[in-house]
Amino acid sequence: MLAGAPEDTWREDCAPRRVLALFTTKWTSMILHTLHVRHGGRSRTGVLQRSLPGISKKMLTQTLREMEGSGLITRHVAGTVPPAVEYKLTALGLRFVEPVELLYAWGRANADALDSLGSRPTARRG
Repeated sequence: MLAGAPEDTWREDCAPRRVLALFTTKWTSMILHTLHVRHGGRSRTGVLQRSLPGISKKMLTQTLREMEGSGLITRHVAGTVPPAVEYKLTALGLRFVEPVELLYAWGRANADALDSLGSRPTARRG
């Protein structure tokens, strides 16, 4: 905390905590990134799942619902048989993509620093 900063700067509903709350699952930033970079801001569910190795259908659905509830994406259901469901980044989602892309670019540029952190006990990668 900064010296002299008012206590309410770090209250439970402060901006930094609200940002972190959007990324409580590891998949939110990956879905934002994938929708933006690989699919031009929109994608059907199956295509999106195939673009995210390691995500289960259940986790994808759960994360997409949370993202829709937060206003980061919209869900469109086409009146076809079977119904085609497409997710699209909202204006808000596009605003959140920018810092995600900066963070991912930093990660690519500093892979050696990430490698030196070692493996987390829950990580799949050894």
